[in-house]
Amino acid sequence: MTLHQGRRYLLTGASAGLGFATAQVLAAQGASTVVSSRDASRVDRAVADLGPLATGFAGDLGDPHFATAAMAHGPFDGALISVGGPSAGRALALADEQWIHAYETIFLGSIRLIRTLCDGEHLTRGSAIALVLSTSARTNIPGLAISNGLRPGLAMLISDIADEIGPLGLRILGLLPGRFDTERVRTLDTASGNSAASRESFARQIPLGRYGDPAEFGSVAAFMLSRDASYITGTSITIDGGMIRLP
Repeated sequence: MTLHQGRRYLLTGASAGLGFATAQVLAAQGASTVVSSRDASRVDRAVADLGPLATGFAGDLGDPHFATAAMAHGPFDGALISVGGPSAGRALALADEQWIHAYETIFLGSIRLIRTLCDGEHLTRGSAIALVLSTSARTNIPGLAISNGLRPGLAMLISDIADEIGPLGLRILGLLPGRFDTERVRTLDTASGNSAASRESFARQIPLGRYGDPAEFGSVAAFMLSRDASYITGTSITIDGGMIRLP
């Protein structure tokens, strides 16, 4: 029996990038996956690529009705909540509207979905919720002020929520990806004005000397959602090739 055989997982923001990479690992290990993102055509492509046990729906995590719509596809044995990258920019250059939109999606949308998942019988006992955050939860990333401002707050709430849901037999943890070879990171490199130089510069700061393959993130995420990680909760795990030197 494979690690996730017969289990069912909800993955938001998972039509591409790290969320999709996690869905691929889960599917390969026998799980049913329910993937969502804002773009219906990308959801359809992801579902087709993942195989017959995959389903999906289009939705925006910032929509107050998203969580309720997602529950129609359950119950689940775990969830990966990924919101993608917010607008880049320095703190004082970003408009109120950008901050508000990011707060409603990244912060409030995540909390609302967690609350809904943990209310009632939407998660089976022993399930885990993993939040895809960023190394910005531990150290400032220049030019990504919104991420620097919001993701540390979610990371701090993980231990608080763990206290609440532990007695229910549920776990929650954070995943802090560093520099991975995704569409989002390639866009950031391009925005620097010299994509190749940006990539080379970051690679020099990573002890392993390279960007991560999304599949490497997916393998860690899938394990953390599994029952084999049943004693891990209330913490965040950095997946960045050693770039962040904090303990």
